[in-house]
Amino acid sequence: MAEDLKAQLAKVIVGQNDFIELLLVSLLTNGHVLIEGVPGIAKTLTAKLFAKSINADFSRIQFTPDLMPSDVLGTSVFNAEKAEFEFKAGPIFSNMVLIDEINRAPAKTQSALFEVMEEKQVTIDGHQYDMEAPFMVLATQNPIEQEGTYALPEAQLDRFIFKIKLSYPNLEEEVKIIDKHHQNKAQNFLQQIETVISKENVSQFKADIHKVNIEPKIMSYIAEIVHNTRQHPHLLLGASPRASVAIMLTAKAFAILNGRDFVTPDDVKRSLKPVLNHRIVLSPEREMEGMTTEDVVDMIVKSIEIPR
Repeated sequence: MAEDLKAQLAKVIVGQNDFIELLLVSLLTNGHVLIEGVPGIAKTLTAKLFAKSINADFSRIQFTPDLMPSDVLGTSVFNAEKAEFEFKAGPIFSNMVLIDEINRAPAKTQSALFEVMEEKQVTIDGHQYDMEAPFMVLATQNPIEQEGTYALPEAQLDRFIFKIKLSYPNLEEEVKIIDKHHQNKAQNFLQQIETVISKENVSQFKADIHKVNIEPKIMSYIAEIVHNTRQHPHLLLGASPRASVAIMLTAKAFAILNGRDFVTPDDVKRSLKPVLNHRIVLSPEREMEGMTTEDVVDMIVKSIEIPR
């Protein structure tokens, strides 16, 4: 499944194989993804193509400082003919929801996402509206531009299973990107992508993840890594138990995508950085020195014996 998906997106997207695989793992584990990168590196395009290849409904919301919660969730509108209020669903009611520049909206609008991201439902005027499966939020933010932005609260960050940091392509990849745009001759990129995964496929893979075996020593390995983040001298804030569960689930998904029904330590290692990136906070001193959260994760992994 992963290879079919990568082959489709490779028609348009150059490189980004790890990014695409992480999007798929997030989908299979009922997770949401925060994508961080500078403008112009195909964050939005990749998300749109990903949704197209999965035969899922797609909606896009551009977050701005004046966006209100009702612009995201929907609102009740009075129907004069029926003399009653009717709920008009907002753009959050979709399978794949791309939120561009999520950090541009104020706290009131951010809070509107808490319930729907965690519980896959929206409660408005006392009525509960469930989201259709699969449901996944892909949010983007620019790490450089801070003017007119609002830092996401820790409680909201914790609802993203991954934070994926994207960088510029290398020289060879950039040449390929230019060539693809030259060969494309103004055709719509979306038209080149075929659906390779159905909603039923996604449901089946989600069920298979729960059948993957994970040995107690690997569960202890995950717990020890997360526990170490809470007492590491370079960190101001460690990861919560939600991070431990996320690492276990995503490690199982990596096992499935590699054709195995058991988790290996390498599956755990592949999950660590995207799961912990946004859940641990560097101390101010280490941040000023240029250290990153990835550096600390590497330190922790090296200090713990790998289970055999």
